[in-house]
Amino acid sequence: MSTTSNDDRMTNISEVERETGIAKETLRVWERRYDFPKPGRDANGERIYTSEQRSRLQLIKRLIDNGYRPGKIVHLPGEELNELAQLAARKSALPPPDADDPMLAECMALITAHRVHELRQAMMQAQLRLGLRNFVTDLVAPLTTLVGDAWAAGRLAIFEEHLYAETLQSVMRAAIFTASQQTDREQAAPRILLTTVPIERHGLGLLMAEALFALEGASCISLGVQTPLSDIVTATKAHRADIVALSFSAGVSCRAAMDNISQLRERLDGAADVWVGGACAAQLMRQLGPECVLDLEGIAGAVQRWRSSRAALVN
Repeated sequence: MSTTSNDDRMTNISEVERETGIAKETLRVWERRYDFPKPGRDANGERIYTSEQRSRLQLIKRLIDNGYRPGKIVHLPGEELNELAQLAARKSALPPPDADDPMLAECMALITAHRVHELRQAMMQAQLRLGLRNFVTDLVAPLTTLVGDAWAAGRLAIFEEHLYAETLQSVMRAAIFTASQQTDREQAAPRILLTTVPIERHGLGLLMAEALFALEGASCISLGVQTPLSDIVTATKAHRADIVALSFSAGVSCRAAMDNISQLRERLDGAADVWVGGACAAQLMRQLGPECVLDLEGIAGAVQRWRSSRAALVN
């Protein structure tokens, strides 16, 4: 039941669920995990929320729908939340993954049942059946989104998310190795060094990109995640890399991502191009330009354009 206090309408958790689209169970999980929101209590001890809290929750829900993780945004100032929401609204969004898709539903069921061996087998079979490119775009990308959303809503534990990530990495590494065997690594071009900067610990997006680069015949050098900028520069020169490919997930702020990209470009001093991808990078299109910001679907075209530009310089 709603009450009024200091001209601020107080609503219970059921009304907040209807108004924001955030499930009651999720609100309780956030309260425990992030100490947010902090509802008051009515005479019966039931949770009640202010209008300011409801407005903030609506913004957060909008951002989560655009790929942000709640743990990274629930404590941001209101102005920054509004800015992120405006950027998200301008960003062209891909259709959300279909949780009822048979392949996705099967994999999610295996994850929640902790049937790791069967999950690995199912993913290996899907990769052989679909081919590596479609496996990445049609299964791995939407499944990774579903897993992230389930963790954010409290439906998956951290260890379950980690089990998925480890299983996926083993399957993807084997597939990438097979694809790379068809390329002469010494002669292949471009030479692409893939990694993340220290503020980004998620590497699944990077792994998906590596698979698609390998299919295009590029020579890929993976450093894993959270590599210091100085080491990225050293590795770029040691491997004579043409391109440094970075991944920035939704949990990284645009300002922090841009700061790292700018510093890296300055330190590379033209030794290699810098390409970026991921949910956060998509919001940097205006600053970086479309030739530097890629999604999975744009990788093939970017490699082709790079080769064409180099051929034109030679001729």
